[in-house]
Amino acid sequence: MSNILEIKNLKKSYGPKVVHRGVNFALRKGETLGLLGNSGTGKSVLLRSIIGLEQIDDGEIIFQERRIDTLTETELYKVRQRISYAFQTGALFDSISVYENIAYPLFEHTDLSEEEIENKVRNILKVVRMETAFDLMPSDLSGGMQKRVGLARAMIIGPEILLYDEPTAGLDPVNVEMVLDVMARFKEQGVSGVFVTHDIPAAKKVCDRIIILKDGVVGFEGSISEFENSNDPFVQSFLTGK
Repeated sequence: MSNILEIKNLKKSYGPKVVHRGVNFALRKGETLGLLGNSGTGKSVLLRSIIGLEQIDDGEIIFQERRIDTLTETELYKVRQRISYAFQTGALFDSISVYENIAYPLFEHTDLSEEEIENKVRNILKVVRMETAFDLMPSDLSGGMQKRVGLARAMIIGPEILLYDEPTAGLDPVNVEMVLDVMARFKEQGVSGVFVTHDIPAAKKVCDRIIILKDGVVGFEGSISEFENSNDPFVQSFLTGK
């Protein structure tokens, strides 16, 4: 399986605070990679760095064999159509409907007609099991529903990679399962994913491999089986929650 994304010796600091000292890993085409780490280890910073929302200090970010960390903001515009970011909160626009929220990237980045856009939105709402939410406002939705709409918006443009920033955080078990179902459906469509989470059961359900950040580098990388059977006390702390 070929690599679609490579992170090479990535370094990032905020003044004297060093977040990443040399992070290395690759995302394979079609897989979902779980990105774990204690609070403050820079998991979300890493996602934002991938799409240029954070400027890295050193290292390389390579997408489809092309280095993207050196691109201009204009050049990143096209990259962000192929690597999409699902924000932790859903980040919906409060003043417009579910349809308008999901359709926004299509109006911004494509020449599709309004009829074509409406059809695409209705189709993606079926994928996230929210067909009846088309005309609703974000304020009409529960937290779990807002996150699923956010996932639909991230997916509507047809990205090759989806960056999930804690999509199950703060949700009840029923909504967690709904979000994981959406992620599994995207994966079935061939979308690669990086799943930042503190939810170990969720990571074990949808991820092919696990990476754990520790002291600014990758402290563990392996399959779900290797993760579950590791004798490393550091890894065990994530499995036991102690």
